[in-house]
Amino acid sequence: MTKETAATVFLAGQDVPYSLHEYTYAPEGGPIGMQAAEALGSSPDSVLKTLVVEIDRKQPACVIAPVDQKLNLKKVAALFGGRNARMMSPEKAHELTGYQGGGTSPFGQKTDIPLVISQDAMGQDHVYINAGDQGFVVRIAPADVVRLRNAQVVEVGA
Repeated sequence: MTKETAATVFLAGQDVPYSLHEYTYAPEGGPIGMQAAEALGSSPDSVLKTLVVEIDRKQPACVIAPVDQKLNLKKVAALFGGRNARMMSPEKAHELTGYQGGGTSPFGQKTDIPLVISQDAMGQDHVYINAGDQGFVVRIAPADVVRLRNAQVVEVGA
């Protein structure tokens, strides 16, 4: 695969096994994560969404969770010593990470923001995470995600 993003450049410089995969991104066709799981022939608990949030309207954080898991924003805020968390606007998230909505990757961000990964993802041999563009994912071991990004493994589901 010849597609290059900041995420693929970052991953190419690491000593971890991974593979890149594309699927048809169709935002009008329902939940994107569930579409990705179906297109990849994988269960929704091994396909992860990457969300950028703000804690108490000032501290950014990146949260990775299975596509079928509802995020508990109060739990996420508490992880960072905050009271409230909300989804960051797509424009602000793009400015911070360098990625467009639907294409945010935890790898190769313009500004590496703190990362948490759902405990539920850690039971998988491998997971699919966005590779920096809509319809483009990386298949990687969740333990490698934790190591590469110094991610916290936590319970973030509702």
